[in-house]
Amino acid sequence: MKFRNGLILLLIFVLGLQTAGLSAQAASQKEIDIYLDGQRLESDVSPYILPKVNVTMVPLRVISEGLGASVLWTQASRTVTIKKSESVITMTSGRQQATVDGIAVDLDASVELKKGRVMVPIRFVSENLGITVNWNQSEQTIRLTTGDAPIPDPATPANPGGTGSTPSTDDMRGAWISTVNGDWPSSSAKGNVEKQKLEYTQQLDTLKGMGINAVFVQVRANADAIYPSGLVPWNSVLTGTQGKDPGYDPLAFMIEEAHKRGLEFHAWFNPFRATNSASTTGLAANHVSKLHPDWIVNASGKQYINPGIPEARQHIIDTIMEVVNQYDIDGVHLDDYFYPSNVTFNDDAAFKAYNTLNTKDRAEWRRDNINQFVKQLGESIHQVKAGVEYGISPFGVWRNKAVDITGSDTKAGVTAYDSMNADVRTWIKQEWIDYVAPQVYWSMTLSAARYDKVVDWWANEVANTDVKLYIGHSPYKLGTPEVGWQTSQEIIDQLVYNEKYDTIKGDIYFSSQYLTKNPLGLIARLKAYYGL
Repeated sequence: MKFRNGLILLLIFVLGLQTAGLSAQAASQKEIDIYLDGQRLESDVSPYILPKVNVTMVPLRVISEGLGASVLWTQASRTVTIKKSESVITMTSGRQQATVDGIAVDLDASVELKKGRVMVPIRFVSENLGITVNWNQSEQTIRLTTGDAPIPDPATPANPGGTGSTPSTDDMRGAWISTVNGDWPSSSAKGNVEKQKLEYTQQLDTLKGMGINAVFVQVRANADAIYPSGLVPWNSVLTGTQGKDPGYDPLAFMIEEAHKRGLEFHAWFNPFRATNSASTTGLAANHVSKLHPDWIVNASGKQYINPGIPEARQHIIDTIMEVVNQYDIDGVHLDDYFYPSNVTFNDDAAFKAYNTLNTKDRAEWRRDNINQFVKQLGESIHQVKAGVEYGISPFGVWRNKAVDITGSDTKAGVTAYDSMNADVRTWIKQEWIDYVAPQVYWSMTLSAARYDKVVDWWANEVANTDVKLYIGHSPYKLGTPEVGWQTSQEIIDQLVYNEKYDTIKGDIYFSSQYLTKNPLGLIARLKAYYGL
C-alpha cells in the first residue's frame, strides 16, 4: 500500500513537471503575426505551424478579408474555392493535392478544420494569388507583399549561391513569343487584323510591366513567314490558310510596337523544320516541300529540309537575310531545330553526294554541315548589319560526362552534340555566334539534369570567349508534376543562382503566355526580383 501511494505521488509530481514545462513553453512561444504590405491582419483564430511539414495555417477569414479574395466553403465536400483576379484555387480537406487554374498541384498540407474555423496554408494560397511571402523565424512574423508595395529583405537567402542583388537593366530579360504554340496570335484572332494587333500590344505591356526588356518572336515556324516574303509563303496562323496575305505586315508592326516600349526585338527562326506533319496537303504552291521535294526528308511524321544539301542551307540563309536586310531587328535567333533527335533520318543520297570530308562517320559529316551553316549565316548577318546580335538556343545538355569526360554531370536522354548534331562547343570557341542561350529547362532538384550543374557547365564553356551566355528558363513547367516545379520560387532561385557568374548576361523565358498567365504567382516574384 505504501509503495502504491508513493507511486501515485511520483506520477503526480512528474505530471506536474510536464504541465509546468508545457505552460512555460506556451508562454514563451510568440503568437504568429501576419502583415500585408506593412499592415497587420487580424485573425480570430491564431495561425499555427504544422509540425514536420513546417506549414503555417491561417483561418480562411484572413484570405477573404485580408487578401481581398472571394472564398467559398462547401461543407458537403469539405472543399474551399478561392478566387482573386484570374486565379482560382481549390483545396479539399484530407487531400494532398490542390488545383490552381485547373492544374493539379501537390500539397504539403491541405485545408483543415480547427475550432470551427477553416484553416488553409498561407504560403501556398498567397503565392498562387501573386503575393510574395516572407517568414521571419525569430520574430514569428509573416509578411505578405503585393506587387503594389516594395518587398522587404528576407530573413535568410531563398536560394543557393548568388548575391541576392537586383540585376542590372543591361542584362537580357527576354521572352519567347511562339506563333505555333499559342502565344500569338490566338486561334480566335485568325483573319482579324485588329484583334491580332491588340493581342500583341497587350502582351508587350504585360511583359514590360514584369521586367521583360526583349522579345524573341517566331517569324519562321515551318519554312514560312509572318511577313511578306519573296521566298516563302505566309504562315497559316494569320489567316487559317498558308500563303494567304493577312492584309498587313505583322513583322513591321511588331518591331515598331516593341521599340515604342523600349523593348528589343529579336527575329526567331526555326531553320530546318519544314512542316509539322508528313502531309503536303494545305501547303502553299511556293512552300519548299513543293518547290524542292528533293531537299525534304520525312522523319517521324514531320518534314525537314536536309542540312546536308548546300543549296538547301543557302536557301535558309537567304530567307533569314531577307529579314535582316528589310527590317530594323535587334537580333537573329535560332532554336535547336537542326537534325531531329532520336529518329531515323534518311540522308543517304546527300551523304554520298556531298561528303567533302571523305569521312565514314555520318555524325561527323552532319555536324560539319551545321557548322558550315552557323558560320556562314553569322558572316552574312554581320557583313550587312554588324550591330545585329546573332545567337542560338541549343538543347540544354551538350554531352553527358559518361560519354565525354568534358561534358556535364548529367544523364540526359537527349544531347545537342550526339542527338541533334549541334557542335555548340565549336560555335562558342570559334566565336561564330554572339551569344548562346541553352534551354536549361530543369529544376534545381531534378537529379538527371540538375539546373545548377548544367549552368555551371555552360558558364565554364563560354569563359575566356566573347560569346555571351543567356539562360533559357521554363516557366511553362510551373505547376506540372515534374520534380521541382510546385512553386514559382523555383524560377527566382535559378535567377539568383545565375548571379554567381559574370559570364551570364541574362535570361530568356519560354514562353510569353507562361509569363502573362502568372503561373503560381510568378509575376509578383519577378517584379520583386527585378526591383519593380
